[in-house]
Amino acid sequence: MLFCCLFHTFLSDTRRIMTRYLVFLRAINVGGHTVKMEELKKLIAMPGFKNIASYIQSGNLAFDHAGTDPQALIDKIESKLLKSLGYEVKTFLKTRPGLESVINNNPFNDYPDDMVLHVSFLSGIPSPDVVKQMLALQNEFEQFRFIESEAYILVKKGAYGETKFSNTFLEKKLKLHATTRNWATINKMLQL
Repeated sequence: MLFCCLFHTFLSDTRRIMTRYLVFLRAINVGGHTVKMEELKKLIAMPGFKNIASYIQSGNLAFDHAGTDPQALIDKIESKLLKSLGYEVKTFLKTRPGLESVINNNPFNDYPDDMVLHVSFLSGIPSPDVVKQMLALQNEFEQFRFIESEAYILVKKGAYGETKFSNTFLEKKLKLHATTRNWATINKMLQL
């Protein structure tokens, strides 16, 4: 009887410490590769990954997990995707409070209607010297700010595909991996 009560208490405690993780995958559907989100959800349905959800066809996922080491979860996901798909997919992971912080730290809270905000998740914190050099490249149609491991990019509506502040540019200049989402997607992910 005591064992049964202890086991029930253990299960209750385990359920309470599940963390909601939000995943942003870099280049899951590029270079002729197409992975449907239902397939992607099945690929990361590994032991411990619960309540997996996806949002639009661009590698946005959410799941619950009891693990507290984000890098270990990133390694598991990247390893599974490499093994299953045959190509590397960089993975960026945020907790719900972490994504709330990204939203709350937005340095462009009040911007004109003809501009669109994007957030690039970076694999590390960029060098202050490189950031300073990059800030000199801004103009009235392309502005950005770095806060911790995110780059907030404000561009003219419809011009993100032409901006010099693309993933490739950021990765090359910062020597970090990056993946970018628009502001609407960032906010929608918080609801998953």
